[in-house]
Amino acid sequence: MDNSLPPADELVLVDRELAQLDARRSQLLARRAWLIRVLHAPVASVALPPRPPVADSTPRSAQNVLLTLGGTLLTIAAIAFTLVSWGSMGIGGRAAVLSAVTAAALVAPVALLRRSLVSTAEAVAALGMVLMVLDAYALHRVALPATDGLGYAAVAAAVLAAAWTAYGSALSRLRVPLPVAVVAGQLPLPLGVLAAGGGSTAFAWAALVTAAADGAVVLWARPASVRITAVTGAVALGGWALLTGGLLSLTSPWDGAPLLLAGAAVTLYLAWRRPALAVAASAVAGLAAVTAVGGLLRAAVPADWAVPGYVLCGLATASVWWLRAGTAGTTSASAPASGAATRSGGSTADTAGARLPAGVRLGLGCAGAATTALGVVCALPPVAAGLLGPLARTTEVWSGEHAERALTSYPGTAVLVLAVAAAVLAALPRLWARCAALALAWALLTALPVSLGLPFAATLALQLLTSAAALWIAVRPGPATRGLRTTGAPGERSGTSGTEPGPGAPTPPVTAPSAAPSGPSAAGPSAAPAGGPGAPRPGWAPVRPRTQAPVIAPGTVLGWSAYAGGLASAVSAVALALDVRAATFLALGVVLGLCSAVAVLGVDARRVVSACGAVLAATGLVFAMAAAGGFEDHWTALALLLVPAATAALGTRAPRPVALAIEITGGAVGLLALGIAASRPAFLALALALGGVIAAATAVRPERRRFAAWTAAALFLAATWVRLAVWEVTTPEAYTLPVTVPALVVGFLRRRRDPEASSWTAYGPGLAATLLPSLFAAWTDPEWVRPLVLGVAALVVTLLGARFRLQALLVLGGTVLALDGLHELAPYVVQAVGALPRWLPPALAGLLLLAVGATYEQRLRDARRLRDRVARMR
Repeated sequence: MDNSLPPADELVLVDRELAQLDARRSQLLARRAWLIRVLHAPVASVALPPRPPVADSTPRSAQNVLLTLGGTLLTIAAIAFTLVSWGSMGIGGRAAVLSAVTAAALVAPVALLRRSLVSTAEAVAALGMVLMVLDAYALHRVALPATDGLGYAAVAAAVLAAAWTAYGSALSRLRVPLPVAVVAGQLPLPLGVLAAGGGSTAFAWAALVTAAADGAVVLWARPASVRITAVTGAVALGGWALLTGGLLSLTSPWDGAPLLLAGAAVTLYLAWRRPALAVAASAVAGLAAVTAVGGLLRAAVPADWAVPGYVLCGLATASVWWLRAGTAGTTSASAPASGAATRSGGSTADTAGARLPAGVRLGLGCAGAATTALGVVCALPPVAAGLLGPLARTTEVWSGEHAERALTSYPGTAVLVLAVAAAVLAALPRLWARCAALALAWALLTALPVSLGLPFAATLALQLLTSAAALWIAVRPGPATRGLRTTGAPGERSGTSGTEPGPGAPTPPVTAPSAAPSGPSAAGPSAAPAGGPGAPRPGWAPVRPRTQAPVIAPGTVLGWSAYAGGLASAVSAVALALDVRAATFLALGVVLGLCSAVAVLGVDARRVVSACGAVLAATGLVFAMAAAGGFEDHWTALALLLVPAATAALGTRAPRPVALAIEITGGAVGLLALGIAASRPAFLALALALGGVIAAATAVRPERRRFAAWTAAALFLAATWVRLAVWEVTTPEAYTLPVTVPALVVGFLRRRRDPEASSWTAYGPGLAATLLPSLFAAWTDPEWVRPLVLGVAALVVTLLGARFRLQALLVLGGTVLALDGLHELAPYVVQAVGALPRWLPPALAGLLLLAVGATYEQRLRDARRLRDRVARMR
């Protein structure tokens, strides 16, 4: 190595050599890793024994496939023989061939079963049953060609069903004959009715009788395949019969009612005897009975009373659910319970309830509830018209004209349906029923004006009363929770637990009590079971206490249900009141009072929502007063600022969530006021200043100080800028200095309080707000005053930054000073360059580059030292 080099050059050489050594080391390490992988590969890999091939199928499945294919081919051959080759043989030959083959196919399974060849016997038996069908077809073609095809098919299906039933019963190990016999049994009655020329009603009766027979098979047959086949047939034919009865109940109720009632009786008996099918079957039975009786009532009453008739039938069916639950045993088992209930004073309904299985009661209750719900849905159009009709405005505001009603010919019995359903649900001691009753009562009051055709004044009064009643229940739901049954389920508690605490008190969570452990584990985890110390019984384990999540109090659920209806009615009432000036003031005043009352007396989020609603109602009143007084838009905007001023004043006394909500809503109203005042800049400046005053007054409060202070500063600054624009002031410093001075003062106070704060945070925004816009203006200003003043100011800032070691002042001031000086020297530079020869600028540039290159290392070290010094500043 040459040691005669200068230190800088020698350092460059050493760095280059070290870089080459690092690169070579990386290459050698990569080569070493590859060699290790190559050397250790045979050792790391362990030869695994070959896995045996996985069989694609089991012997059993292969046997079934072969037997199925064989039986299918034999069946095809038999069909081809019967249809194609039959004519080439005489009557004796035909009979002998078919009889012999059929008998052989039916007898062969006996021998096969003795040898335990069950699958082969199944295949041969299936072939024999197919041959029996071909025998019946051949018999019709040869011996009875003049017989009606449908009638012969019905008789043949009955004979084959009986024969296959006997055959399957004799050979009980065969699984195919009995389900096939059930399938054949579906055909005789429907085909017989079609052969006799019966209509759709007769066919439905035949299908129902066949479905009843299937039900009997379901009840008394033992093989599962037979029951599944019978259930499928019963569902298909019974469903067809019930659908036919339902259609007949609309056109000919007296023809459809017997069919529906008979189907309901059959289905209900099946539900009674089969608990697994109890819920679904009894629900179908209930719907059929309701359709039958409702159809008869519909034929006997006027058209407007059809829906109430169905609803009454549905309620009567649903009432079965509320009968006293008892044992669902046999008649003999329930008779003593019935007698005991009668002797102890039990009612007849309780006795009936003891005899009804729970599944049957549930299915009937669901059917009745579904019918009632459908009737309530049919009664909802007047509710929608009464609630949403005022929102679809077709007349001018305060014109005194009222829009035509959307529904003019809807049955007036809709309100009766709502009233009956609400009364029934209110009598049930369940939380869901009480909530539904509240909703239906609100719907009834909303639909009354539409159904009864009430005038405008009565409609508005009823809507306001509905809103007041609903909001009162939302605040005091205690009476609505009386009588609720304590079931331990979430949301279902007694009436006393549903009472909500007063304003400001927290709502305690209601937890469901966990079940007390019984048996040997009741003594706790440390208690050992009987059988000797230290010898726990098999399967015994200590019971850990179960923790349940808190549930919602009934009063809260009912309160929110009523609250939603009250708000909806209030909005609809305000929309309706816009037809008349006095009505508008009345509705807005009432809504303001109601929302204010709920905000004061309510709990949880209802207080917050009601407080926001009160602010919006007050805004509407201000708008209405301005419109009534004929105010122009800019005066209306100034009047709207009363709303945020009032919310800022109320925020000092309201609880924190309510105060924040009303202040945010008031701020939104203030933005609306600024948008309205934007058409008049002078008034916009005044509105901004007033908004700044409101924000400054809010900043006095500690919890709002930071945000409100910044908001006030922004509003005051915006007001200043708008006023300057109105005065046609174009000097940028007039806009930037009002920002710079307060920002620098705030930064100075911040640095006094926190000496470690960065100068960019304290002084950077304030200085940039004036220096940068002034610099842009100076570059386009032909005069010399602004560049001179800006240069002096930038020089002062730079010197202060150097004196107090403040990075922001030094960088901003120095940058602005350099750019300002460059602007001043630019004309002279351009003039000098124009006077020089054209070859001189490139030559000077080349010399400069050579000088910089020669002293590159030194300049680089100087730049680094300058960077470090600046970085050490605050």
